[in-house]
Amino acid sequence: MKQLIKGGTLVTEFEMFAADILIDDEKIVQVQPELDVPDAKIIPAHGKLVLPGGVDPHVHLDLPMFDTVSSDDHYTGMKAAAFGGTTTVIDFIPQDVAPLRENIDRWHARADAKAAVDFSFHMNITRFDDQVAREISALPAEGITTIKVFTAYNGRLRLPDGDIFKVMRIAGEQGILTMLHAENGDVIDTLVAEALAAGHTQSEWHARTRPGWGAVEAFLRGVAFSATANAPLYVVHMNMAGEVDQLAYARDRGLPVMGETCPQYLFFTEDDLRRPDGAKWICSPPMRSVQDNDALWKGLTAGIIQTVATDHCPFFYRGDIPIIYEGSQVAIPGKELGGGDFTKIPNGLPGVGDRMPVLWTAGVGAQRLTPSRFVALNASNPAKIFGLYPRKGSLQPGADADIAIWDPQLHVDYGVKVAQHRTDYNLYEGWALTGMPVMVFLRGHCLVDHGRWFGRPGMGQFLHRAGGQVI
Repeated sequence: MKQLIKGGTLVTEFEMFAADILIDDEKIVQVQPELDVPDAKIIPAHGKLVLPGGVDPHVHLDLPMFDTVSSDDHYTGMKAAAFGGTTTVIDFIPQDVAPLRENIDRWHARADAKAAVDFSFHMNITRFDDQVAREISALPAEGITTIKVFTAYNGRLRLPDGDIFKVMRIAGEQGILTMLHAENGDVIDTLVAEALAAGHTQSEWHARTRPGWGAVEAFLRGVAFSATANAPLYVVHMNMAGEVDQLAYARDRGLPVMGETCPQYLFFTEDDLRRPDGAKWICSPPMRSVQDNDALWKGLTAGIIQTVATDHCPFFYRGDIPIIYEGSQVAIPGKELGGGDFTKIPNGLPGVGDRMPVLWTAGVGAQRLTPSRFVALNASNPAKIFGLYPRKGSLQPGADADIAIWDPQLHVDYGVKVAQHRTDYNLYEGWALTGMPVMVFLRGHCLVDHGRWFGRPGMGQFLHRAGGQVI
């Protein structure tokens, strides 16, 4: 059935304008003011904004960690994404077995039947040898055109610098984008051992043992690898003012380096880890300072930072106490596993559903961001970088009909009762938000309609991505 979204104001990364959108066979087929299509179902959007569905390029779903698993799987996490206006997510495949193809098959087995929005994968490269070197070039045939490397998590995820350089050089030759987790693993290991020896086990020591200067130093190392390997680089979860400086430095010199930040690094600081429930705020890298919050905001408004993602990786705060999710009791071991020892607290936060509503109020509502810049950061830029544009992140004819009808005047007392994550807390509990999606469509199928859920497991499709753009 044809559908006609009528009377709204469209918001793209470039402009805002009044127009109607005709949807047919899961695609946007016409964008024009005052369309008249007698055989179409009318979806009224008067007084509302019409945005492309969000693209979150950094989520971790159903991820094993610290003798438990992240509490959102590929259904529950994608449902939460949709309620927040996001219709595409990209998850990470751990390199747990050899060859790489077996890891890809394992992650499809986890995701395909559960997916509630469209999705794709990045491939972690945490072990490198001649066989892996050969396999990296085969990833684009699997629809995977991005890999991730780490300068932290010694003995688990980190590659030596020489191997990171080799991986990036291969990636550059194959049109693959390298993503970097930038921290200094050697410094972290030293400080963690010293903290535990001194009896410092409280949550705040998670931040104190992961110093921000290590992130800045590792960021610059990544820039140097990019320049030397002639390969593009995308640095994930920027959290330091110094990283904004390094990104500007690299881009001013014409290097193909891009960066993302996450909402948690815009609003919270190390002080939040000192709260009695500080374990809720433990993620890696950790929150920093008010000065870093401000610098990251400036990076977004000045166009230095390209995207806002979430690094969504939720755990229960009290996994020994069940919650009700879709009518059933659910309890998954969580942050209580690290009671009395910060090194055993699962690292990660809920956020995939919070990103767009929170950023709208704090960004657009506070006049830090224009509506078009909001769309660029949350939808069109990640779609371009990760090889999905204009199919995703766009309101052009021919694009998938992934659409969020946004009420900029809707007032919501936000928190765990509004967010749809499968966990027992929300970082933004009690925040007063103004502006929320009221209807969300995936390829023209209504997922969310004024708080009602119409999605289902398996309706999300895997996106076979081509190479993206350096923007």
